[in-house]
Amino acid sequence: MASHVRRSLWSLRMRTASPRIGLFVAALFIAARGVGMQGTARGAEPGSEDGKRRIVVFGAHPDDAEFKAGGTAAKWAEEGHHVLLVSVTNGDIGHWQAAGGPLARRRTAEVAAAAKVLGTTSIVLDIHDGELLPSLENRRLITKVIREWKADLVISHRPWDYHPDHRYVGVLVQDAAYMVTVPFFCPDIPPLTRNPVFLYSSDAFQKPYAFRPDVVVGIDDVFEKKLDAIHELASQVYEGGANGSPESVRAVPPETEPAARRAWLKERWSDRQGREAERYRDLLVQAYGEEKGKAVKYAEAFELCEYGSRPTVEELRRLFPLFPAK
Repeated sequence: MASHVRRSLWSLRMRTASPRIGLFVAALFIAARGVGMQGTARGAEPGSEDGKRRIVVFGAHPDDAEFKAGGTAAKWAEEGHHVLLVSVTNGDIGHWQAAGGPLARRRTAEVAAAAKVLGTTSIVLDIHDGELLPSLENRRLITKVIREWKADLVISHRPWDYHPDHRYVGVLVQDAAYMVTVPFFCPDIPPLTRNPVFLYSSDAFQKPYAFRPDVVVGIDDVFEKKLDAIHELASQVYEGGANGSPESVRAVPPETEPAARRAWLKERWSDRQGREAERYRDLLVQAYGEEKGKAVKYAEAFELCEYGSRPTVEELRRLFPLFPAK
């Protein structure tokens, strides 16, 4: 990462110690030249000049964006910003017992329900699960999604991950990071006049280098809302997804016991988001102050990509309106 970005971020830390095909989706469907997509559109249509931020979170499958950034997305949405959660594949092999079109439709409906809870927009691109490639066609598609949403900020997986779809989402978003401003690349959609800020969502992989957060967001105030959204992703959180089994399903409280099921879900996600907060406690203290930073229970973390815009401290404050004013 460029030294001036690292310096500005260090300065910040020290100083702060219902499914339908919307107009946006339809436009993307036409622009994709044969690569279809399904999804929901909620809130203001893309291109509205309301002064609010526009954020795109890319995940490889229908659950990744919600898992990685659902809390931060909910906070943005509550402040009136426009958040698009994108599944780059349709998840059609992401279950141990079902596959194909019926599963893809089910998972599209699940993320649509989660988006309704979070107050965000959700789209699912019609690319087969497990078959994503960093092709020119897909680079164009990702570029068009970012342009259509007029993104100020873009989040994706890092390009180092256990799953090839995750890795290639990271590669494709990196490849689009420059092309979104090039006029004669995908000339049927106007280029962005200003490059977005690109970031990675967190992971635990160590090679070629470990995740190093630049922004850590306390999500205690929206943690229950994130749980409500994740609850809608039943094929993944209650049925085990591609790695489930009859035994794993039997280990989950049934739908007829909603309180027990909710408690089961909260226990697991409290641990997951709690570990994120503890891992980056020093940054939470630097961002929120000693008392508030130490009190944060749950967090989501993001690392700046050195491609795209190089944000100043004040630009980061505007993009992540989550830190106390000084």
